[in-house]
Amino acid sequence: MIENLTDHSTILHTQDSGACERITVRKLTKRDFLKLCGTGFCALCFTHLIGFPKSLAAQIAQKGLIKTKLSPYYSPLGGRETQCELCPRRCRISMGKRGFCRVRENRDGRLYSLVYGNPCVVHLDPVEKEPFFHLLPGSNSLTISTAGCNLQCKFCENWEISQASPEDVYSYDIPPEIMVKKANEMGAPCISYTYAEPTVFYEYMSDIASFAKKAGLMNVIHSNGFINQGPLRNLCRVLDAAQIDLKGFTENFYRELSNGELAPVLETLKTLKQEKIHLEITNLMIPTKNDEMSEVKEMCLWVKRELGADTPVHFSRFYPLNKLQRLPLTPVSMLEKARALAISIGLEYVYIGKVPGHEGWNTYCPRCGKIVIQRTGYMITEMRVKEGKCGYCGKPIPGIWD
Repeated sequence: MIENLTDHSTILHTQDSGACERITVRKLTKRDFLKLCGTGFCALCFTHLIGFPKSLAAQIAQKGLIKTKLSPYYSPLGGRETQCELCPRRCRISMGKRGFCRVRENRDGRLYSLVYGNPCVVHLDPVEKEPFFHLLPGSNSLTISTAGCNLQCKFCENWEISQASPEDVYSYDIPPEIMVKKANEMGAPCISYTYAEPTVFYEYMSDIASFAKKAGLMNVIHSNGFINQGPLRNLCRVLDAAQIDLKGFTENFYRELSNGELAPVLETLKTLKQEKIHLEITNLMIPTKNDEMSEVKEMCLWVKRELGADTPVHFSRFYPLNKLQRLPLTPVSMLEKARALAISIGLEYVYIGKVPGHEGWNTYCPRCGKIVIQRTGYMITEMRVKEGKCGYCGKPIPGIWD
């Protein structure tokens, strides 16, 4: 049964062992429904897929705070104030108040995460959806997210959860070890921390990742990169791959459209490279906001110089969403122009995102020019990477292939 509650949400009910289960998604248009079906997500089979413990309390998604955990990343200040040390905002938080991300609260002079073990999103997704194009092509990842974010992007695609407080969404109680167990049972070789910003559920992510490593699974993030160096380097101990949104290449863009800063994101990218984490970058091209080719050129030159010419870069198409609904779709010609410019500068793996069927979805060997990975949507239709090398000329292709 589907029950419409508001203009923005739909609750889907299913019956399993007599229990009524609730999953919150945004109100579906025909296009949304087809998109969800095409990516392998089926809300109606969600709980069967995850296989929660048998207790009724564990099976029903709940609104409100479910579980908390003390954060290791804060400094006590005078007057029982705390300063969060997780991201560059370094929020000063008074007693009973929360930080910018909405999910960290000062309780009696100690800073707690309010979303530990309480994901509001759990999907089995193709890794290409992240998008990772050089990571286990054709495989699935168990993707998770909680509410909250440390940026406020006016163009956010997942604003219903990223700009929400934990009390605003339906969440499940899934301990880290259970999440890893279910990933193994479903045959997912990796766990992805994505949708909303994984930095804000750092403690949960870190604990899952530790269990995942012991179980032989990989850990990957899709992040805005707005995180302090200490927590980032600690995370790198259990991290295998990162997809970072480089949203623009000016401080002005970050201030006006994301309420953030560019410099810490660039430091994150350099640190991930130093730590030998597989790295891919996405740049969402927004008409009139970050589509000047001079800015694109500067960004590509920086990537080549600081990260290497073999760093995969995805130029992604903007769709009018959230607070930028009056802007047009990104013209495909603009994405093609950016891709051509990046290739001319010397970047070896440049993709066009969210334009299925475009040649920019394929991976080409930079030496012989042949297609080594051909994609149709999120499906791999041809794979010519053998033992990390081009199957035609033998050139090494960077990535995680096994």
